Formats: sequence, structure tokens, C-alpha cells
Amino acid sequence: MLAVERLGVTIGSAALLDGVDAAIAPGRVTAIVGPNGAGKSTLLACLAGLRTPDRGQALLDGQPLASLGATARARRIGYLPQDAPLHWNIAVRALIALGRFPHGDARSDLGRLAIDRALTKLDLHPFADRLAATLSGGERARAMLARVLAGEPDWILADEPLAALDIAHRYALMAHLRAVAARGVGVLLVAHDIALAAAYADDALLLHGGRLVAAGPVTDVLTPDRLGPVFGVAFEQVQTATGPMLVSLSDSR
Repeated sequence: MLAVERLGVTIGSAALLDGVDAAIAPGRVTAIVGPNGAGKSTLLACLAGLRTPDRGQALLDGQPLASLGATARARRIGYLPQDAPLHWNIAVRALIALGRFPHGDARSDLGRLAIDRALTKLDLHPFADRLAATLSGGERARAMLARVLAGEPDWILADEPLAALDIAHRYALMAHLRAVAARGVGVLLVAHDIALAAAYADDALLLHGGRLVAAGPVTDVLTPDRLGPVFGVAFEQVQTATGPMLVSLSDSR
């Protein structure tokens, strides 16, 4: 279990997070949803152990995340930041191999198998020998996620991984993350595409102004009645050929 207790982060007089209590279950896809400035990325960074809260704590299996060393934490938690920078113009395969760094086995049979699996899962074999700087934005986003997958962590934390992807790859990526979760991996992602989050995630955390408004199954959290006041936009749930879908209608203010 990955959790936060009474989590608070403050910059100056602004509370980015204020008394957040949440528990994220393994083997499920959990979406963090909320308007800009709600504290979504800050919460994700705290859960990844990359940001120290001013109050409260983050826990991994009941143990304070701060008590884990960086290598031990990196083996268990794979983190993909928003707009992950490309520091070196290396081949895509070499970029993905960096995901094995916490294990120190990128050149072993086990490491090479993990790298090949990540290439396959993100449809990147055709680009394996290309320099990463020559990739399109969407291709680079997939390569950065493949680097995380190559590390085979217990948890995958991704900050808006769908932003640079086209529609087909968005659906493919969410389907893949569901398949990863089905194998017991906990998946936590910041999502601005509420309809896609509602369709593919199991659970959701709804943030507003640094506070947790609601947490639980997406069917309970991502509802028109909850989303409308948070986003200031009217929502409606409509029936489609593939099931119910959330649609934003208009500015309700």
C-alpha cells in the first residue's frame, strides 16, 4: 500500500497540499484529477519520495518513505515526471536501459529481457536504434515511459503521461497500464483527460485547492455532481456504444 497521512506542503503563504489523507491500492489504476494548481503533481512527487512534505508523511507498506534509501526506493517506485527532459542524445534502447540502473543489470540477460519487453509494450522496436532527439514528442513520451517500465517497479507514478500522445496511443497506453496493474503493479497517474480516466482507471483522487475532495472508485468520485463545483464546468454522463462517458457541457458559473 502507498499512502499519505495528513500531508501538507507550503510555499510561502500558499498551501499546495493541506492535510491530505489517502491510500492507493496495488494492482489498480488510480487517477489524480483536479484543476490546475490543485496539488496533483506535488502529491505525486511526495508519493515518489522526491519531495519532502512540510507536514505529515508518505508511507510505503506502512514504512515511512523517507526512511528508504534512494536506490531501494527507485527499485520499487518508477516515476515519470511531466515533460521528462532528455539529458543525453542517445539511442532509444540505451535510454530505456537507464531504467535498469537501480538494479545494475542492464547488460545481463535479465536486464536485456526487461528492456526488450518495454520496447515491445510501447511499440518502440522500430525506433530502438534511433537517437532519442530525433523522435517526435509522442514517440519521446513513450520512450520515457518505457524507461520506467524497464525497471519493473512495484509502483508506476506518472505525471500526465498522455499529454503528448495522439488519440490512438492514449487509448493504447491506458490499456497497457491496466494490463500492468492486472499483474499486481500499482499505477498512479495525474490525468487531465477526465473522460479517459473515468473509462480506464479503477479509482480516483479528486483534488481542489490542495485538499482532497473525494477518493474511491471512479464511479463514486468522477461524477457530474462532484466534478462540477471543482472545475466550474457542468458535466453530464452520457451513454455510448462502449458504455457511459463523462462529457463537459459548459461553464456553469
